[in-house]
Amino acid sequence: MNLPQDPIMLLSYVNTQLRDNYSSLDDFCASADISREELEEKLRAVNYEYDVQENCFR
Repeated sequence: MNLPQDPIMLLSYVNTQLRDNYSSLDDFCASADISREELEEKLRAVNYEYDVQENCFR
């Protein structure tokens, strides 16, 4: 799966996918074939952290 390279576009895409299609970040990462650690690192670089309770990056 080609994910957006721009961190803000990536954030928007991932949060939309989590809201509409996945019950957890792990489910999304498995489906997208991406490392959870890699994804979290990319979004942490623009000051976003995964919120388990809300199932989104904030």
